[in-house]
Amino acid sequence: MTSRREFLAASAAAVAVARFPSPPLPQPAMAGKTVLFQGDSITDAGRNRSRTGANDIAALGSGYPLLLTAELRERHPGLDFQIFNRGVSGNTVPDLQARWQADTVALAPTILSILIGVNDIWHTRAKTFSGTAATYEAAYAALLASTRTALPGVRLVVMEPFVTRVGAVDDTWFPEFDEYRAAAARVAKRSGALFVPLHEMLQDLGKHSSPAYWAADGVHPTLAGHQAIAQQWLKVVRIEDR
Repeated sequence: MTSRREFLAASAAAVAVARFPSPPLPQPAMAGKTVLFQGDSITDAGRNRSRTGANDIAALGSGYPLLLTAELRERHPGLDFQIFNRGVSGNTVPDLQARWQADTVALAPTILSILIGVNDIWHTRAKTFSGTAATYEAAYAALLASTRTALPGVRLVVMEPFVTRVGAVDDTWFPEFDEYRAAAARVAKRSGALFVPLHEMLQDLGKHSSPAYWAADGVHPTLAGHQAIAQQWLKVVRIEDR
C-alpha cells in the first residue's frame, strides 16, 4: 500500500506538472510552396491586376489558376501554398522576357507553370507580330535557361499550346500550329520541365460535344475548358505533402 509520505509526494508532483507543464514537443515546420502561373490571356482570365497578393480570388482571375488554387489548397492544407497569377492578355514569348525579372524571378516561385505560344502564331497571322515556330522555340528555350540560372531550385512546368477548330481557328492554322506544339515539348524536355499535354485532350473532348463547348472562339477556354486544363495539370504535376 502507498504510504502517506509517498501519497503526499505524488500529489505535490502532480500539482507542479499542472502549474508548470512540460514544453510541447517540437513539431515539423509547415512547408511553404510558392506557385506562379505565367502566360497570356488564357492564364490571365480577367484577373484584377491591381491586386497582387497570394491566394487572392480577384488576383487569380476566373480560369484554371483559380481552379488549381482551390484544389491545391483544399488537398494539401499543410503545405501553406502561396499562389500567384501573372498572366497578361496578348503576351508572346518576347513579352514574357520583357517582364520576367519583375513578374517571375522576384517572386522566387518553387513551382513555375507557363502557358505561352498561341499569340506567337495568332499575332503573326494577324500581321501584328513577326515570328516562326523556330524563333518561338529559341526564345522560349533561352527564357527557361535564364530562369534555371536565376532560380536553380525551381520546378518548371510547360503547358502545351492548344486551339480548337472553331471561331478564330480554322484549318489554315495547320500544320504550322503543330510545329509550335512540338517546339514547346522540346523546350520542356531540354529544360527538364514537366510537360502538360493539352491540345489532343481538348480535341478528344470536342468529339463528344463540340469544340466550342471547351473553347468558344477556338483559343480561350470556357469554364468547362478551364476545368479540363486544371485536371490535366494535376495529373502531371504531382504534389507531395512535405
